Amino acid sequence: MIYSTEVDRMCCVAKGPNHGPAPIPEEGKWVQAKEVKDISGLTHGVGWCAPQQGGCKLTLNVKDGVIEEALVETIGCSGMTHSAAMASEILPGKTILEALNTDLVCDAINVAMRELFLQIVYGRSQTAFSEGGLPIGAGLEDLGKGLRSQVGTMYGTKAKGTRYLEMAEGYVNHIALDKNNEVIGYEFISLGKMMDMIKKGTDPAEAIKKATGTYGRYAEAAKIIDPREE
Repeated sequence: MIYSTEVDRMCCVAKGPNHGPAPIPEEGKWVQAKEVKDISGLTHGVGWCAPQQGGCKLTLNVKDGVIEEALVETIGCSGMTHSAAMASEILPGKTILEALNTDLVCDAINVAMRELFLQIVYGRSQTAFSEGGLPIGAGLEDLGKGLRSQVGTMYGTKAKGTRYLEMAEGYVNHIALDKNNEVIGYEFISLGKMMDMIKKGTDPAEAIKKATGTYGRYAEAAKIIDPREE
């Protein structure tokens, strides 16, 4: 250790109280986190790239400082999907400190990692007050049946109005309009359920039919339109 001349000439003054770091809530316990291995929890982070063309939602399940599970969801940029593929391989097995200082290929994923790190080291994780935290695999359960991200894709113009393209229920096939041309419902296809049925041998046409549902007052529609064609 190198000290400046001014510091070297100083006399010593004893340090009195030393209470350590403030305890933070982790998986149902209050922890004085002093090392990386003291950190546990499952939480989420959201990030964006410099041009804000795309965004990333990152979910990590951390046990004793090590990332045991990673869910990487991206939207808005085709290249980011490939970056997410690499990040899902890079992240598990790293400590959160290593992950914070690792190039996760895409700026949006890097920013999500930064935001998630801040939450988890300050005790703001989703599992802060859940005894024992969540098991490995909890992140995957966020995707639900069919293991597809919850995506909403909507488009609208002043001249022609709104177009629903994708909802949490799935791919929007048709929009229902009333006599005033206002949206009153929609028909959707649950792509996850459809693909599960097709993989198990169901005829694709039959699978589409079984995976199709409606929302709202679809049956009362005065007009049905295809949002991608009309």
